[in-house]
Amino acid sequence: MTDQTGKQLNDEWETPLTPAFVRQVVTALDRLDGDEARRLVLPLRPADCAELLDLLRTDERRYLVETLGADLHADVMPELDEGIRDDVVEILDSDVIAAALQEMETDDAVYVIEDMDERDQREILDQLPADDRAAIEQSLEYPEDSAGRLMQRELVAVPPFWDVGQVIDYMRQADDLPDEFYEIFVVDPSHRPVGTLPLYRAMRSSRDMKISDLMIPEQTLLGVETDREDVARQFEKYDLISAAVVDGEGRLVGVITVDDIVEVIADEASEDIMLMGGVGSEESVTDSVFETTRGRFSWLFLNLLTAIMASLVISLFDATIEQMVALAVLMPIVASMGGNAGTQTMTIAVRSLATRDLVSMNARRIVTREVLVGLANGVMFAVLMGSIGGLWFGNFTLGLVLAAAMVVNMVVAGFAGILIPLGLEKMKVDPAVSSAVFLTTVTDIVGFFAFLGMAALWLI
Repeated sequence: MTDQTGKQLNDEWETPLTPAFVRQVVTALDRLDGDEARRLVLPLRPADCAELLDLLRTDERRYLVETLGADLHADVMPELDEGIRDDVVEILDSDVIAAALQEMETDDAVYVIEDMDERDQREILDQLPADDRAAIEQSLEYPEDSAGRLMQRELVAVPPFWDVGQVIDYMRQADDLPDEFYEIFVVDPSHRPVGTLPLYRAMRSSRDMKISDLMIPEQTLLGVETDREDVARQFEKYDLISAAVVDGEGRLVGVITVDDIVEVIADEASEDIMLMGGVGSEESVTDSVFETTRGRFSWLFLNLLTAIMASLVISLFDATIEQMVALAVLMPIVASMGGNAGTQTMTIAVRSLATRDLVSMNARRIVTREVLVGLANGVMFAVLMGSIGGLWFGNFTLGLVLAAAMVVNMVVAGFAGILIPLGLEKMKVDPAVSSAVFLTTVTDIVGFFAFLGMAALWLI
């Protein structure tokens, strides 16, 4: 009985976007059966509908959006990836988009229209009520990755001299409050925040209790121009559910909630991974072949240049390699081990810089640690590969050269793996973007030079 009940619950919790369901939708779209497509898609929750649109081909997506028209739920658009969102917005009429924006929180509305050209933006904004239009326009004035863009302007703010009863009555009567909120902001006559009142405190207190007696004076305030990565760090550091956003004069202008921060963290992590892999941060699986090729070509071309530099080092020792073919067999091992060791260090360094765990005060200690780790691993692999190389080619001097080169390159890899990201950060360059290219160049050149140089001195 328990197993059957558990299975029923699991079935209820599973995503409705099963392969069979998606095939049903695609079949209806391919037959241009709009009624069947509407019947299948309209019951979906906004997040599931957005995921479905992401799975469809461009022509299928266009037909479905045209078929749904004004019935496309307003909350679907903020759930879409950027490229898909732009396609959907382009398909819909401006009056449909304007109507959808009126149902959204400010932050979602800004996300939907921020990448439109100015003329299209103006056409849509002119159809909005003055208050909604002003709120969106003000948010669009802030930098793209700032708290001002991320915040929503709908919030609950009350004076400290009110009592709980007045706050409850106000929340019941006001028609411009956010759909969901977690705390009430307490403000002075200049609309500067002086504290917060969590909803649970308000709901568990008698009506005659003063807000000034219940509020929590300590709070985390975010400036409108604070970078969204720093906002995410504040939420993580202080376990925030929401936080007030203030303008340059300290006045309360908006609020950021934890659901927005979850998206920021996911976006930033995805961006760092893609950049470290030499892929543009904006690339998506929905991009065309041309867009994807154009985005990757520059990084591949840069890698080609670094590979040529490594080849030039090898060419300096072509006579040495001709006299001892074993060197050509073994030298990729030295370079690849250094590159892998350096990548491990670089990954930790880039992530630590992003989370502010690696700062100037502890940089020397961490650099020393990574160099010692490189030395320790280098010695262990030197013993292993030196023995293998010596036995393989029956030349133990060759094994010693291989071992020494391995130690040198892995120490340099540990050193470069952390100094390169630190140097780029110092120059105000995103370490996730360029670290891998520079690191590969260093470990290849040092590995080849150390191995072939010592071989030329000791073996030939």
